[in-house]
Formats: sequence, C-alpha cells, structure tokens
Amino acid sequence: MNSTIDEITLLHQAQARAPTHHMVVRGIGEEIDLEIGPGDDDPSFSSTTLVGVPTHEPAATEEQEDHKQLLLPSQIPNEDPTQLVKGPPGKRKKKVVKKWREEWADTYKWAYVDMHEGTARIFCSICREYGRKHRRNPYGNEGSRNMQMSALEEHNNSLLHKEALRLQMASKDKGLPVNDRPVYVKALMSKSASSIIESVLRRDPHEVEFIQSVQEVVHSLEPVLVKNSQYVSILERLLEPERALIFRVPWVDDRGETHINRGFRVQFSQALGPCRGGLRFHPSMNLSTAKFLGFEQTLKNALSPYKLGGAGGGSDFDPKGKSEAEIMRFCQSFMDELYKYLGPDQDLPAEDMGVGPREMGYLFGQYRRLTGHFQGSFTGPKIFWSGSSLRTEATGYGLVFFARLILAEMNKELKGLRCAVSGSGKIAMHVLEKLHSCGAIPITISDSKGYLLDEDGFDYVKISLLRDIKVQQKSLRDYLKSNPRAKYFEDSKPWSERCDIAFPCASQNEIDQPDAIALVNSGCRILIEGSNMPCTSQAIDVLRKAKVLVAPAKAASAGGVAVGELELSHECNLMQWSAEDFEAKLQVFEAKLQEMMKQTYERSLKAASDYGYLKESPEALVHGGNICAFLNLAHAMVDQGCV
Repeated sequence: MNSTIDEITLLHQAQARAPTHHMVVRGIGEEIDLEIGPGDDDPSFSSTTLVGVPTHEPAATEEQEDHKQLLLPSQIPNEDPTQLVKGPPGKRKKKVVKKWREEWADTYKWAYVDMHEGTARIFCSICREYGRKHRRNPYGNEGSRNMQMSALEEHNNSLLHKEALRLQMASKDKGLPVNDRPVYVKALMSKSASSIIESVLRRDPHEVEFIQSVQEVVHSLEPVLVKNSQYVSILERLLEPERALIFRVPWVDDRGETHINRGFRVQFSQALGPCRGGLRFHPSMNLSTAKFLGFEQTLKNALSPYKLGGAGGGSDFDPKGKSEAEIMRFCQSFMDELYKYLGPDQDLPAEDMGVGPREMGYLFGQYRRLTGHFQGSFTGPKIFWSGSSLRTEATGYGLVFFARLILAEMNKELKGLRCAVSGSGKIAMHVLEKLHSCGAIPITISDSKGYLLDEDGFDYVKISLLRDIKVQQKSLRDYLKSNPRAKYFEDSKPWSERCDIAFPCASQNEIDQPDAIALVNSGCRILIEGSNMPCTSQAIDVLRKAKVLVAPAKAASAGGVAVGELELSHECNLMQWSAEDFEAKLQVFEAKLQEMMKQTYERSLKAASDYGYLKESPEALVHGGNICAFLNLAHAMVDQGCV
C-alpha cells in the first residue's frame, strides 16, 4: 500500500518537474475517445492525443465509483512509461480508429460510422450521438482485445446512453417523434405493386407514417392492379397530394414572449369533391403525419355516400397547459395563413386530436373576420355555433353499429360482451356510451399516463364522471375516489385485459406487436379501429395469423363524415332546434347512421369478394374497404383526365 502511494507521489513530482509534458492517468475500464482526430495515413483524422482526458472535465459520480483504481506505468506490460507521458502515439491511434471505422461498427449493430463536419465519427444507433462518456472502449483497456465485458454490455452501461434511453422513453410518453424509427416493408407479390412502394420510399424515405399507410393500401390493391394495369398510373398519381402547405405560426404568450410553431395542411385529393378533414394540434405533428391523415381521410370520404375529397393537417402546437388567451392567439395566427386555401367549395377543416369546440370556434371566428362573409361552416361541434352537433357522436356510435353488423354475421349479439376501449377523447366517450346502451360491458379507458379498469363496466353515471374529469384536465386516477373497486395502471395499455372486442380510439400505432400478442392472449376476436391506423404493420401480421377480425377505420368511423355533411346542408343549418326537435333529430340521424354503416359494410365485403378475398377472411373488410374507396376515386380521376 505504501509503495503504491510512493509511486503516485513520484509520478506527480515528475509531472511538476516536467511541465512541458502531459501526464495522463486513466481509470481501469474508462473509455477511449475514439471520435477524435485524423491519423498519419488518413487525411480525415488529426494528430490529437488518443487517450488524453482533459483535466478540467469533471468525472461523473458513477464513473468515480466505478473507476477508483489508477492505471500506473508499472502496471502496463512491455511498454515504456515515458511513452505515456510523451506525445501522441500515432500508430496506435491510427490502428484503433481504423478498426472502429471498418470493423467494429459492423460487428456491433448498435454503432455505425458517419461523417460529421468532415470527420468520421462513431455514432450510437439508438440515440444517434457520439463522443466521450457515450461508449466505453468495447475491447477493454488501452484498446486491447481482453474484454472486461461484452461490447453491448459496455455500451448499455454508458452514462450518456442511459440518459439517451431515458429521454427517448420520455419522448414516447409525450408523443414526440423517436430518433430511430425503421421502415417496415412488407413483401408484395406483383412487380407493379412493388414498384409503387419503391417509388414512395425513394421520394419520401423519412415519412414513416405515410409509408405505412400507403403499404397497407397497396397490399390490398394488388389484385386490382394485376387485373387492370391502367390503375397503376392512377394510384401513383393519387399518392402525390394535390397541395401540401407548410407555414410558420408565430404567437405571443401571456408573458409577452414570442413563440414559433409550424402549421400543415395537405389537401390530398379533390377528385370527388371539396376537401374535408381534421386539424390536429399535437407536438408529434409533422408533414408525414399530415400526409398520412390526408390520405386516410381521402379513402374514408370515398367510402361515404357523399362526394368529398380528403385533407389533413394541424400544427406541432400543444394546447395543454395554455391559457384561453394563448390558444385564441395561436388559432388566429394559424388561420391568418390558412384561410386563403379554405372555403365551402375547396376545403373545410374538422376536429381532430387537440382541436375541440374551443379551438374550432376561434378558428372559424378568424376565418369569418378575414373573408368578410359567413359562407360555409367548419365541421365542428356546433352548427354556426348556434345549436348542437351529432358529428362526434356519429363517429363513436358508428363504431358500435359496425361491431353489431359484424356480430350479426356470426349470429351473435353485443349484449354481455366485454369491450376494451383506449383513449379518453370525444370518440372514446361516445363509444362507451353506446356500448352501455347496447348492453355491452365497456371495462377500460386510457390516457397518455396509463389506463383505467372497471370490471363492473362503465354506466351512464360513471361516464358522466369521466367526462367531468377530462373537462377539468385531471388524471383518470381521480376516478378511484368515487369507485374504489376500479384500478388504474400507470405506463400501461389496456390490451392485456380479458375482452371480446377491442376499440382502439387513441392515436396511430398505439397497438404494436407485443400489444397485439396481448390482445390475442386476452381472448379478443374482433378489433374495431376508431383512430386512424391504430395498429403497426407488425401488429397487423400478428392479428391476421391469430384470425382476429379487423374492421378498418376507413369504414367503421365513416359515420362522422356522413352526419357532418348532413349538418352542413342548407336546410339543416337554417333551422333552430328546440329540445324536442333535437330528440327527433337524434332519432333520424341515428337511423340514417345505421343505414349508412350497413351500406358501407356491404360494399366493403362485395369489393373484397369481387377481387378474390374470402368473406371469412379476417382482413376481408380491410381489403374490401381499400378497394371500394380506390375504385371510386380511380373512376373519377379517369373521367377528369390528367389533372
């Protein structure tokens, strides 16, 4: 022990006597900064010290605990201690860096090499970062091959990597985009279908949501494209939106500080009529999401009995935590740019995530002020803000009516079936309400923090309590104060609960592969899509193999489109509804909604049958809905020529 202390003292004295030299003392297992500089044989690498650790850089607490031992010159076999004190050993640095560039990134899949400011760097495949404290040397001390632990373990123990994973999980909770989102490409049988996917991948390689949506549709349309090659060029033209708008939205908060958000509106197709589609205010909003929403809405509208085009859009603005005045100023600034492209014969927006009655009111008020007339109305919760609307009810109710049609084909009924519902927005609440009125047992509801389970089912009193909780922007956990038998599960999804039917009504890709496996194991046999594209491609594969029948959102949630157009009709808008009139109106709309959902169901099955998909297939409704919608659009596009 004393000899070791004496050696350390001598080393420090030597360093003090020779200030022109740089003394480097490294802890055992501490990383080597491999992302520094070019070597002698490679002009892209400089001649900085490979193992130099700046003395002014404080070490992390965890590293101080892990690396208390010092690497002394006497402990390094076959090496001259003076070499550690003197300048940079170019040969060793050249060898180590070259190894990383050419071999190690291929060996360890969590690392890859890329150029950064003209220099080759070794990046992490998970958090896309590089540099000191991110990775330790995977080959042990001093670049030797005597590994203390596997490279993957070393990497996962890295402090910066742990922080990257933590931030990544936090971004998932907040709905923010994740850095590493690989594109899942399905195999296609026909060459023409494959060429369409390849062209989309080349043109928009980073638009993951849009590519996923396109793949699902092209997969359904394979027999259509084989039977009629003319539709190949029609589909290629359809996949490019008619107009995509990206604009700046400046606004001022209550403290007088200026903020900038980005606005989107993608008018995908007007082949069948003026555009209709939602506006979404959410931090995850980007061009890919806007295109995906516009494309899905185009097909959904093409399935409805009305002649409508499709659009989607919104902003990465987050209404949560904002005051009424801040939301009003943002909506007015958003409309200042968008109003030029709106109108009853061009495009009228509707509600989506983060956009409710309050936001639609502010948007329409600014639209009316800028255009100078009261022409048309946005498809929102009120008709000209004087009365009530059934549009949001129609979407939720339509999902339940669609489930009843499917069950009728199986000679079953909805009464007594356990139903798992995700989301807690307008659609999810109306699904709960209609399920209860039909005698089903809705047992779950969820938000971004977790899900609520009530084994007794949600009745009207409980649903009213849930509405109050959401209006006051409280946590679903507050439900337990009035219903102690219920349970709330944080950071979880409801798909592992025993159920007969699932209604995902939260957001896109909320059901991934593990969730799909959990759904199958929970006994679910029917999935009714309430949100657009709620399942990932891998999840769809699991559900298909397990023969879980999937009702696509294009068909199942088309009720809101039809009722929204009914409410926009001239006769409906000019009428003032009393309470008695509204009850009569509700009955008429519900009857119309049931009939429209039945027509959509039958058209989808017929289209699937016409192109070789068996009625008993769990994906018959998915393929049939896509085929029916596309053929309606294709016929109109052929008639109108190349425009």
